[in-house]
Order: sequence, then structure tokens, then C-alpha cells
Amino acid sequence: MSTSSPLIRALLVEDEYLARQEMRYLLKEAHPDVDIIGEAADADTARRLIRELRPDLLLLDISLPGETGFDLLESLDEVPHVVFVTAYDQYATRAFQVSALDYVLKPVHPERLAQALRRVRQTLLPPVLPPAAAAHPIEDDTAAGPPAPPAPPLTPQSQVFIKDGEACYFVRLADIDMFEAVGNYVRVYFGTQSPLHHKSLQQLEDKLPPDLFFRVNRQQILNLTTIERVHAYYKGGLLLEVRGGRRIDVSTRQAVRFKELLSL
Repeated sequence: MSTSSPLIRALLVEDEYLARQEMRYLLKEAHPDVDIIGEAADADTARRLIRELRPDLLLLDISLPGETGFDLLESLDEVPHVVFVTAYDQYATRAFQVSALDYVLKPVHPERLAQALRRVRQTLLPPVLPPAAAAHPIEDDTAAGPPAPPAPPLTPQSQVFIKDGEACYFVRLADIDMFEAVGNYVRVYFGTQSPLHHKSLQQLEDKLPPDLFFRVNRQQILNLTTIERVHAYYKGGLLLEVRGGRRIDVSTRQAVRFKELLSL
């Protein structure tokens, strides 16, 4: 393969050393465009390396010590693309329910890995991806270096992971219509789905792209692209007709900011 070919920067998350070595061998032999930029044997190390290295792809074992691969994904503000690697068939169906790129059952067969990576390439390439962050991959026993730079802000194309009971989803922010506070959690509306997300509305508001989402009242954050009509409402507030037939109140306090934002 030409050295000018774009690389897929992958983080390998697997608690078994021999399994990591086997995956490295399979990738080196047949998939040199997949660059393993780091390895992690547990969720804490994976979380740190995801922050530091910003991989394009996670090759993720579901069964990890302490936390599962699903727990890891749920703890992230933004998740890379994911191919699950698992020894358990019962996780395979769930992997597709969460819209992962693919899953590979252990022991890993070269043909099945190649099939999964074809799907990865179709999703990630083009555009041309940035070169690997380092000449040598970071192992899971690497001592912590200087603090990682702050994560870049989320964008409409950022992907988030939502786990509600046994149901799990990967969703682009651009595809989310609304976040609504339900006690200490948030209900997330996208398509025909409305799972509960285990974060508060305030936590989300501080990280969502402000040019896409707006806090319309104490209970709801709305995707501005879903607005179809705006009406004057009670005591200086506004009433919004949005995609899907919903009607959303904009509080009197927020109506002032809303009008300024949209130059109304």
C-alpha cells in the first residue's frame, strides 16, 4: 500500500495481552492502513488515551476488568467509531442495536476482521485522515505524561453514546431533536426513539454546540434546525412549532436571548 494512503488511527482496548498481540499481527499482515496508536487493558486507561490521542476507531473488547466496554462508551462526551471484539455471542446482536460499525467474535478470523474493516473504511474514508499522532504506539503501561490538551468542542457531527437499560445507541448530535430533563436524567429525542441519558441537562448544555442547540426553558434544550414556526406567547414568551408536530414553550427570560440569536 502506498505510503500516501490515509491511515485509520485505532485504539485497541483489550484486557488480554495475547489477544492484543494477535490483533496487531493480523492488522500488520493484511491491513497496514490501520495504525494502532495505543493500547489499553482497562477502561480507565482507555478513557485517558481517548482524550490524549483522539483515535478515529476503537477496537473494543466488551468484557473488561471493572467496567464493560459499554460502561466506557457511556462515560465519554464524544465517542469514536467502534468495532466491538467479543467472545460472547449474546453481545453480537446488542452491538448492532447500538449501531456500532461492526462486531468480530473471538477467536478473530482474518476474513471476518477484513469484512469489518471494509465497513470502517467506507465510513471513515474519505476525507483524508490526519497522520498518526506518534511514531510509536502508546502501550497501556505507559506512564502518564503531561496533562492532555482540552478536548475540542463538540460539533453537529460529533457522535454520542446513550445507554438506557439494555438498549444502547450511537447518535450524531445533528440527528437529536431535543433534550428534556427528567429528574436527574435527560430524555433524548431522535427519530422515533426517546431513551434516558444518565447526565443532567446542565452537564449537556455546557458542552453542546451553541450554534445548534438552545436552552428554551428550564426543562428543555432544542435543536434549532427543528423549528418550523415561531409564535408570540404568554407574558412575552414564545411558542415554537417544531419537527414532529411538537409545540415547545420558550420562557419569557429565554425569549429575549432567542430573538437576539435568530435576529427576530
